Amino acid sequence: MRHKESPKGKRADLLRWLERERPARIGEREWTMLHVELAPVSGSYLRRLLRQSGVPLSPLVEGVRQESFEALESSLLNLLKEYEGGDLAQKTAVRRLVIESKDHARWAARVPGKRAEKQEMALWMLTWLENPPLFPQWVRLRRAAQGKK
Repeated sequence: MRHKESPKGKRADLLRWLERERPARIGEREWTMLHVELAPVSGSYLRRLLRQSGVPLSPLVEGVRQESFEALESSLLNLLKEYEGGDLAQKTAVRRLVIESKDHARWAARVPGKRAEKQEMALWMLTWLENPPLFPQWVRLRRAAQGKK
């Protein structure tokens, strides 16, 4: 007779934590708790698992989404709100997150089939970093110049 084994790994650990804690939203406090609970776990992997969980995430937890330009724009605009309303520590955390994402896009641009898309995404993040309050107007102009709404 075969016994059904419970799922293993970080995904299963996260699902058990979500079932136990039942958070309405994952914010920075829950993010910190999960890093301790699931240690060792990389921030990027935890962020990916949380995005897949369907639980609403704060902008700093959700991070910079790069699966499409729409997702990129939305996440950068959400992070702009966090940046503008934050203290120095919050602003630093937001900038660090965008810098890490920009670096990831540049690294991903090494893949020939993704080069142009990821270079463009890196440009968006670099523009955000250079002047966050200007980003909403810049991205509207950039999309219009490329024939996208």
